[in-house]
Amino acid sequence: MTKKRYVLVGTGGRAEFFYGAIAKDFKETSQLVAFCDLNLTRMEYANKMLVTKYDYEPVRTYAADRFDEMIEAEKPDAVIVTSVDRTHHTYIIRALELGCDVITEKPMTVDEKKCQEILDAVERTGRNVRVTFNYRYAPHHTKARELIDSGVIGKVTSVHFEWLLNTQHGADYFRRWHRNKNNSGGLLVHKSTHHFDLVNFWIGSEPESVFAYGDLLFYGRENAEGRGETKFYERATGNANAKEDPFALHLDSNDHLKAMYLDAEHEDGYRRDQSVFGDGINIEDTMGVLVKYKNNAILTYSLNAYMPWEGYRIAFNGTKGRIEMSIIEQSYVNSGGDKALEGAVIGKTLNVFPMFGTPYTVEVEEGKGGHGGGDPVLLNDLFGVPKEDRFRRAANHVDGARSILTGIAANRSIQTGQAVQVDTLVKFHQS
Repeated sequence: MTKKRYVLVGTGGRAEFFYGAIAKDFKETSQLVAFCDLNLTRMEYANKMLVTKYDYEPVRTYAADRFDEMIEAEKPDAVIVTSVDRTHHTYIIRALELGCDVITEKPMTVDEKKCQEILDAVERTGRNVRVTFNYRYAPHHTKARELIDSGVIGKVTSVHFEWLLNTQHGADYFRRWHRNKNNSGGLLVHKSTHHFDLVNFWIGSEPESVFAYGDLLFYGRENAEGRGETKFYERATGNANAKEDPFALHLDSNDHLKAMYLDAEHEDGYRRDQSVFGDGINIEDTMGVLVKYKNNAILTYSLNAYMPWEGYRIAFNGTKGRIEMSIIEQSYVNSGGDKALEGAVIGKTLNVFPMFGTPYTVEVEEGKGGHGGGDPVLLNDLFGVPKEDRFRRAANHVDGARSILTGIAANRSIQTGQAVQVDTLVKFHQS
């Protein structure tokens, strides 16, 4: 079997998910040949991880301005993009133009202009883009799709979806580059892309119109001052005011985060441990969204990023009954511990309520690994020998676009106070 060659762009917190999988589990089918990043220190640390943790040969490193040179020298089959969200489109498009396929971390990009540029590039080059929606592969999410497809509740007419990010994981978005909407598109794009993709996947439709409200009501300095806080700081590490703050992240107390971020600051100035109650945060932490789909289903969705537990509740209402699912997830800080614990399920229920029948519980197999057991299945789909999948969980650029367009439309609705027609944002090419 000829191994596929991969290069990876962006060696921050999400990168190990991909390079670790290639190095550990997919040596027979895949080969990592290079890293590309703005930060040499971080690339050197990624290489150290390859050698010491995965017993893998170090790979060549290229500064970000040498991307074209890397592609020419390494001749990869595909480029893995795990850089800051606002730069995804740059590397996706250039990789396609240079004859490579792309595997990109979600969200595919952060706004409609960049999304259109990606759609046009795929059409122009004929190359493939995969978006890594690991939540599609979680057994309980696949089971929900199977139940809906089987018709147990008839035609889905409405969905109620409530997602809770707790004060560990949710707060983490307000410490990092995500706190700037230009970087991440805000949580309605960066985080909710998972959730909106799941709804598209579950009900087999796509968004038509979106209305939303959203605000910063908990994090940020002004909110903290309103609650009587008087001790503030810009960053947690080494600051006395942060010692007793349960929201603080101390980089010098975690060897991995120290090596990846604190020791690399001198190159790019990026601070991973900013105060969640500081100035300069322009993303929302409290959001409500109403979506009308092309099959006439209605979604009511909420996302709150400062809750006492992590997980979600969802209900599908149909012409023959109702499905309810409740999931409690393992709380985590990105790259602060074992990757297998990120999004791991610690409690779940899946119940069906037939319209004129007896309610019953559906048992779902336990998935091993992160994100409810979806991670290992996704990784095999990407780097191993994919199995036949009747649920068609592999997501392409169209799936990536349709998921972010709900969030992009929601952002515009928050700004304007008006409903947004999704078809006015981008133009899809006929396949």
